[in-house]
Amino acid sequence: MSSTEYREIARSLSEALHLQQPPVAVSFADTLPEGIPGHAGRVPAGCRFWEDAATATFATRSADHESCAIGVYTHHLEPTPQQQTDLMDALKVFGELGYVREEDVPLIPVLEAQPRYVVYAPLESAPLPPDVAILFVDAGQTLILSEATQQVENQTPPAMGRPACAVVPQVMNTGRAALSLGCCGARAYLDVLGDSVAVFAIPGAKLAAYAERIATLAKANAVLAQFHHLRRRAVEAGESPTVQDSLAALTGSR
Repeated sequence: MSSTEYREIARSLSEALHLQQPPVAVSFADTLPEGIPGHAGRVPAGCRFWEDAATATFATRSADHESCAIGVYTHHLEPTPQQQTDLMDALKVFGELGYVREEDVPLIPVLEAQPRYVVYAPLESAPLPPDVAILFVDAGQTLILSEATQQVENQTPPAMGRPACAVVPQVMNTGRAALSLGCCGARAYLDVLGDSVAVFAIPGAKLAAYAERIATLAKANAVLAQFHHLRRRAVEAGESPTVQDSLAALTGSR
């Protein structure tokens, strides 16, 4: 797809879902086009790049993820000896807490390929074809996204828990959308990931199909929500409206 198409898809998603943060593109690469800068500054966890990429385009390598041994693991980046030690120490603590047991570790998605770079950018100005698009969504938006997933992929998107960053390899490895309910770490590190917010990840190859379905379903949900509100009001007023009665009331209110 062209840069114009990505811009239009980003606009469509933002408008249809009333997103508070623009969609973010995540791309994996072994080489970089000229002009893509590295990430400025340090972050406490790799998921923080999702938030930073709402307003900036940058490339990261394993060293940029130095404080996030879990993210290095899920994204199959080349770990330093210190990162490997941090991973083992973290898993030890998780195990002692009963948070991640030994038998849970193989169930955590890990990127199958080993990329050299991870490029983050606003979807509207993605410099590379996105492998995954990240959306921060609330429950109402998730309703529309789950309906879109059923129509685009003939499945219900999996709702994943910890770690939040595992949603990226899950989507990359399967080619299917997924919902992440986040993790306590991501909720500590990302300002945008409030208690009512989750992460929805869409495979880049299906962005156009998702954007089309989401736009249609968002409009349909808005109309049907009004229909149901009018119907509730009528029933609570002591009426017994038929569907045709409610449709007539809907037409009269528009």
